[in-house]
Amino acid sequence: MAARRNPTFICQNCGAVTNRWQGKCESCGEWNTIVEETSALDRPVSGRPSRKGRVFALEPLTGETPNAPRLSSGIAELDRVTGGGFVRGSVLLLGGDPGIGKSTLLIQASAALARSGHRSVYVSGEEAVAQVRLRAERLGLASAPVELASETSVEDIIATLSEGQVPKLIIIDSIQTMWTDTVESAPGTVTQVRSSAQALIRFAKRCGAAVILVGHVTKDGQIAGPRVVEHMVDAVLSFEGEGSHQFRILRALKNRFGPTDEIGVFEMTGIGLREVANPSELFLSERNLGAPGTAVFAGMEGTRPVLVEMQALVAPSSLGTPRRAVVGWDPSRLSMLIAVLDAHCGVRLGQHDVYLNVAGGLRINEPAADLAAAAALVSSLAESPLPSEAVYFGEISLSGALRPVSHRPSRLREAGKLGFSAAFAPESARADPDSGGTVRVNVVSALHDLVATIAAASARNPKRSAPRNDLRKPGQEG
Repeated sequence: MAARRNPTFICQNCGAVTNRWQGKCESCGEWNTIVEETSALDRPVSGRPSRKGRVFALEPLTGETPNAPRLSSGIAELDRVTGGGFVRGSVLLLGGDPGIGKSTLLIQASAALARSGHRSVYVSGEEAVAQVRLRAERLGLASAPVELASETSVEDIIATLSEGQVPKLIIIDSIQTMWTDTVESAPGTVTQVRSSAQALIRFAKRCGAAVILVGHVTKDGQIAGPRVVEHMVDAVLSFEGEGSHQFRILRALKNRFGPTDEIGVFEMTGIGLREVANPSELFLSERNLGAPGTAVFAGMEGTRPVLVEMQALVAPSSLGTPRRAVVGWDPSRLSMLIAVLDAHCGVRLGQHDVYLNVAGGLRINEPAADLAAAAALVSSLAESPLPSEAVYFGEISLSGALRPVSHRPSRLREAGKLGFSAAFAPESARADPDSGGTVRVNVVSALHDLVATIAAASARNPKRSAPRNDLRKPGQEG
């Protein structure tokens, strides 16, 4: 009997599979994203025997396992995020907003590898070869021996790259434009993306080349396509940044061969991306000294200390429900902090709009930023500037007490290098044997101690226009 086609309906947003069409996907809740796709033929019912499996060797747990050799990309910030360079035979998925600089970063990395004597291939499915050459000329990389191609067929790409010397680095820009004739669906669909990625991953594991796949992102910042692709690759990198800022941050979301808490910082210039060896100086370069509502947070990104300014604006609200807007920090963390200030410190923010921003486009994830955010909020409410020579770090518990944080010596040393002379931190920071030397630690045992310090400085400030009745001492009724 003839084989029978098996049509399936696949959501183009989340990859969920159903046996019938429906307007709304039950998995992700999106409308009009389910498309019929015929990916394969049903198994024949004529009783034909299937292919016998191949016998493979089994290995014991004991034995010598050499470390996977790494290939330096020539860009120190990229090597930091990947864990020391590209691993032979690994596949990386790089995502980011359109125009953020993904292609610029990858063409610079491929040019650096090619100039060091390694074969590097750049395959673009979105641009013609002439367009890629124009970008290389603008970046001053036209003389680099990078091999270019404009192709979207996965079978043709694998056949071409299998000829001659195997490339050390292969860049596919982007995976959404690739297609394979093993499935019957349009390029960019879930089935094509999954099948194309699987074919390229098999080729990378077989030949030992490092492959970088560029992925589009959705409107909420997630890499487009099925989530299974992120599980198939060895590392997932995210290139972040705001279009209005020149800073770009490369972050690892998944890495089988390295850490996931390191970041690489770049600056977008007219001749490409420039590495930023000391991001703290960059984030604090346009700092407004003496302005209320600003506090410098001494944070950690992986093994690198980073100093960044946290800005807060607290203003009376005319709405029944005040606004709460956060950029670069966890909104739920801000809600918890406002509740602690209200319950234990007498700081009433229920009738105020609260805006919190991390300057420079950096996103902070660690809870050690609680103290800096609280200091900025109270400073804005009291209209009293914080000491310009001080940094803040510490985690605040629900009781208002300060909890110790990790990497305290590194935070203090970085603050001392940039000219800061004081730090507001938990008690454990003062007990460190290597506390930076030039940085004086002001111990904050509870949040109400910091609020009392800011309130006392606000009372001594002659420039204040009027007292604020919503900033009271802890325990004061009102």
